[in-house]
Amino acid sequence: MIDRARLESHLNQWMEPGRFKDYGPNGLQVEGRAEVRRLVSGVTASLALIDAAIAAQADALLVHHGLFWRGQDGRVTGWMKQRLARLIQHDISLFAYHLPLDAHPELGNNAQLGARLGWRADARFGDQDLGFSAALPPTTLDAVAGQLRTLLGREPVVVAGDGRPLRRVAWCTGGAQGFFEAAIAAGADLFITGEISEPQAHYAAETGVAFIAAGHHATERYGVQALGEQAARELGLEHRFIDLPNPA
Repeated sequence: MIDRARLESHLNQWMEPGRFKDYGPNGLQVEGRAEVRRLVSGVTASLALIDAAIAAQADALLVHHGLFWRGQDGRVTGWMKQRLARLIQHDISLFAYHLPLDAHPELGNNAQLGARLGWRADARFGDQDLGFSAALPPTTLDAVAGQLRTLLGREPVVVAGDGRPLRRVAWCTGGAQGFFEAAIAAGADLFITGEISEPQAHYAAETGVAFIAAGHHATERYGVQALGEQAARELGLEHRFIDLPNPA
């Protein structure tokens, strides 16, 4: 068991949230009990994950997607009221790290996804250097899509380029389809992210660079899990990662 403030201090030390211009607050979002023995992690602070953390008798919940985002109207009604009420009723702290958890060179979503695919980034690109890039061993677009299908347990959306040899891959997990042009400028032959919007199919056809959308949730399962495991190792906490599948 450790003090909540000590857990917060270590998480902030590892994630360095002050380095990032983000869409919402990073760190402690909801204050719960003062001492933490059991930490649950998951991708998004949904009501289903909060209820799963309650069932697991969590003292704190660690997520990638927290409750508060720029542009919300600030009223505590509906789904926001339900989520906050459950956390407060059960005295559970909520910690959230968004862009810091994408960017971390070892524990982050991009680093963790790359490691599972056998890639180690040798360059960064895009806004706030969130995107990762690596040289590829000889492979094909079908082979990479198959790797992702097996790893993530879902069918990726594949938009072929011009069939060029795949020498360099760029990737950024989640909703980073807007990074496609930056990936092209960085020399990628293939770009991988979680989602695809209408323009990317045209960019792939017109530039020859292939695009794979492998799922927002699916590509971001690994960073928060790695951060929770780090906290467990370093601080002596019990940790459990709970994955609630999401089709997005």
